[in-house]
Amino acid sequence: MIIDIMPVAFIPHGGGPWPILKLPFMQNERERQSLYHYMEGISQIPISTPSVIIVISAHWEEPEFTINQGINPPMLFDYYGFPPEAYKYSWPAPGSPALASQIQNLLSENNIESASNDVRGFDHGVFIPLMLAFPRANIPVVQISLKHNLDPVAHFRLGRTLAPLRKNGAFIIGSGNSYHNLNYFFRPNAEAISHAQIFDNWLCESILLPSAQRGKRLMDWLEGPSAREIHPREEHFIPLIVCAGAAGEDLGHVTWQGSTNGLAHSAFHFG
Repeated sequence: MIIDIMPVAFIPHGGGPWPILKLPFMQNERERQSLYHYMEGISQIPISTPSVIIVISAHWEEPEFTINQGINPPMLFDYYGFPPEAYKYSWPAPGSPALASQIQNLLSENNIESASNDVRGFDHGVFIPLMLAFPRANIPVVQISLKHNLDPVAHFRLGRTLAPLRKNGAFIIGSGNSYHNLNYFFRPNAEAISHAQIFDNWLCESILLPSAQRGKRLMDWLEGPSAREIHPREEHFIPLIVCAGAAGEDLGHVTWQGSTNGLAHSAFHFG
């Protein structure tokens, strides 16, 4: 059977259980519906069904890249202060210990240190978008952590190392947010909204560049306009750098553009 080479996607995962759950401090229903429908459409980015999904989420950091080897990872409700229904979701996608071991061997062959974890659950950077995109939860999912130092070069190299798995049906997803300044997420002012739009324009422009220029821009992202105003800490941006590494020479596409409380952010895919 011929399996199509899978694309790579950088997806926003919203805020906590939003956009699945309506929240009083996120009252723009148009924004919620836009992100909700984008998440539903993530499954349509590949032209065929993936054999496995590999997720790099902003919400898991370890000293070394760590691969979830669990057979049936539980839900990890890594948010707090939300209504009770936010802690009752179920998305029982299986893990794939065999693929997890393959990934660890692949990293070792490329002199990248790694570790494994067989007890951690899927955090909300995984289950919130994917329970909408793949509601049947019937595709194995392997999650890989960020490295705590958040070094752009190391994470780009991780993506490059994972890239061959795309030929075996692996859909690589980086789950973060292209805007992530919690000081303004819930109470944005005009200055924050302007910074968000300026950075989003620069980022969308960067994604459309040829791969070499794109990779340099993303790894040097702090040179972008308003960069630190958008990411006081870059854990939500780094999954995009992994995706750019995994994309190789593939063209980048702006898949979705939206906002949260008026703060612009976007989603991208490659391939």
